[in-house]
Amino acid sequence: MDRPIPPALSQFVLKVHSRCDLACDHCYVYEHADTSWRGKPRAVSEEILAQVANRIAEHARHHRLPTVHVVLHGGEPLLAGPGRLRRAAEELQRALDGVSALDLRMHTNGVLLDETFCELFLELGIKVGVSLDGDKVSNDRHRRYADGRSSHAKVIRAVELLNRPRYRRLFAGLLCTIDVENDPVAVYDALVELSPPRIDFLLPHATWDTPPPRPGGAATPYADWLDAIYGRWDAAGRPVPVRIFDSVLRTLRGESSLTESLGLAPADLVVIETDGTFEQADSLKTSYDGAPATGMDVFTHSLDDVLQHPGMLARQQGVERLCEQCRDCPVVQSCGGGLYAHRYRSGGSEFDNPSVFCPDLFALVTSVRDREAARPAPMPSPPELPLEQGDFESLAAGFGGADTVTRLAAAQLDINQELLAAVSEQCIAPSDREGAAAWDLLTQLDAEVPDELAGVLAHPYTRPWALSVLEGRVAPAPGLAEIAATTALRARLDRAVTVPLRDGLLRLPGLGTVRLDSSVTHAEVSAGAEGFTVRAGACGLDIGWHEGMDGPSPHWRPVRLFAGDGWSVAIEDTDPLRDCHEWPVAERLAADEAKLWSEDLTGAWSLIRRELPAYADGVAAGLRLITPLHAPDGSDVSAACKDAWGAIGVARPASPEQLALLIVHEFQHVKLAAVLDAVDLYDRADRDRYYAPWRTDPRPIGGLLQGTYAHIAVTDFWRVRRQRADSERQRAAAEAEFTRWRQQTGEAVEVLLGSGSLTDLGQRFVTRMGETVSKWQGETVSPAALTAAQDSARRHRAAWTARVAGGSE
Repeated sequence: MDRPIPPALSQFVLKVHSRCDLACDHCYVYEHADTSWRGKPRAVSEEILAQVANRIAEHARHHRLPTVHVVLHGGEPLLAGPGRLRRAAEELQRALDGVSALDLRMHTNGVLLDETFCELFLELGIKVGVSLDGDKVSNDRHRRYADGRSSHAKVIRAVELLNRPRYRRLFAGLLCTIDVENDPVAVYDALVELSPPRIDFLLPHATWDTPPPRPGGAATPYADWLDAIYGRWDAAGRPVPVRIFDSVLRTLRGESSLTESLGLAPADLVVIETDGTFEQADSLKTSYDGAPATGMDVFTHSLDDVLQHPGMLARQQGVERLCEQCRDCPVVQSCGGGLYAHRYRSGGSEFDNPSVFCPDLFALVTSVRDREAARPAPMPSPPELPLEQGDFESLAAGFGGADTVTRLAAAQLDINQELLAAVSEQCIAPSDREGAAAWDLLTQLDAEVPDELAGVLAHPYTRPWALSVLEGRVAPAPGLAEIAATTALRARLDRAVTVPLRDGLLRLPGLGTVRLDSSVTHAEVSAGAEGFTVRAGACGLDIGWHEGMDGPSPHWRPVRLFAGDGWSVAIEDTDPLRDCHEWPVAERLAADEAKLWSEDLTGAWSLIRRELPAYADGVAAGLRLITPLHAPDGSDVSAACKDAWGAIGVARPASPEQLALLIVHEFQHVKLAAVLDAVDLYDRADRDRYYAPWRTDPRPIGGLLQGTYAHIAVTDFWRVRRQRADSERQRAAAEAEFTRWRQQTGEAVEVLLGSGSLTDLGQRFVTRMGETVSKWQGETVSPAALTAAQDSARRHRAAWTARVAGGSE
């Protein structure tokens, strides 16, 4: 039987530099009671870094720690420079290899953060938290240079850098020190606007000897300040995790706190200074000179020795170590007596006191408790839904307006950006100079023209291309260079981009293609005021921005655009990556055929806007590309690719009305594919086959769900058409179609709900689909249409049963 594992340290603050480039007047290191920083080396030595790593690994091995958390700190850690930071990370990785996972982070003021540091942190897996006290007025109250200059603009640039797609994974959050003189809502709004993954609001360090400011003698100004933010945060749907609020909520539920300043969990943190000495929590520097010192160092003492220090033991004993007033307090399980340092009072009692913020902590906890008690009972839902509730309900009903579809598109762009990052990390070999050069250019463009780059990455065929690279089917360089060249052209940048060709074809996604000699392998593309230039070998083409639909020469094939009332869509018959819709694509449309497409789209869009408004806004917001398909027998052919958000494939049908039906039908597939990227609606491991009322072959659960969802729009199309028919014959035909599709879609919903394969979210989603169809079941239809639909359903079920019984599936 294994012996019990004693308390252990799992969080380590490693000081890599002991000075700072700002002079914040609320800093606990340089502006409070402790002055030990004056005698510390400016930067930690390589010898100390190696020994620190060894000590941490020794402790992790002895206590069997699954994860070790290390924060590179200061002073300002970026002053240590890239080389020393690299050495710190590599020593920790070396020592902990095979022992524990390493969670490595940095806390910085951000003013020195640049791409060089970010590239290093990307390589080494270092996440970055940034100190920012809100808007410029609030931040400048304390966080200035020694000469009084503001640091705000540089910190904002640092956060914007961390928010770039390439570096977003590094961003750990924002840390804000509370000043009750600042407008709490203005501070919160300024921080949320920067899209941080987390916000930390920190009480300013104070003790009973040096109490915190309480303007006007207010009893609980800090609780009041936080309560104003809580109200705004809660009303907005809690858009970002806020550590202090989440900690109170967790402790009220009996769970552990997320911060040392709340809750009763034993302290598990130690600080290693630049001279290799072990110290207790940095916050103790606010108490008295030398308060954090342990008298121990990494060369002489182990971390188990540090655990035995009286100060460390005092912070391991939970409620029993608190003063009598705290032990008797009704919110002690949440408050935990507050931060240890904030309890200090000289004259004998030292830390045997309530927190100097005691009234504020009591008011904060009780306010959050009371707010939670007053919240209306939520609708049954999973704890985390990656779609907004309203969006989920609207999409489940079969619809989805412009705002909903725009949010789906933003999520799809995030996926494309993640795939692009994966291509750079996994598929560019050290010897691939073209791929590396293209990626470097993309990172530059991301800094210069991020919106233009995002526009190119949102192209529907970005994801199929990235997946083909990640699967090893194509090399990364051509696609990366095509994205870079198109971005530079869209932004009209004065920059030449070299692009590898695809068998003599230059692809500019969303713009068109240029056909060059097949013996030429590369082309140089550059923008100009009137157009762009392509140079390849002895060939040079000058192409105007506003050339006709067939270009100035047989070489240039621009993408044709259809612009309707509130909708712009590309007729994509040039892109070599468009062949992903499971049907053969049409060749480049002749001018007269392109004109027919435009005319039919005009009619189809007019019908959708007029008769199907519940779908129109979503189509306008999300459908950006139609690829013409080839249907040799003249049949109605259409398709959607699950990986090509915003695109459908269609063979031009006989009428604009039929084109309208195919558009809304296929865009249902596009929307549902995006939903399935966000949530699991069914068991992906299900290999059973289910009855589909419109087919004689059993379908997998995913195929049945896709078909049923698409046929909601088909049913609705015929429902409206019968109401707007120009003749009795047309009305009767539309009514027959409506009745048949209503019957089949309703049956399919029942099959899905009875499958046993839907997740809880899937049950909710399909139930909502069923509610939409059920509303139509009550609409009166002629006896002839109803009889025909029922007879068709019986014949279909019989044929399906016979096929299955015959073992053909």
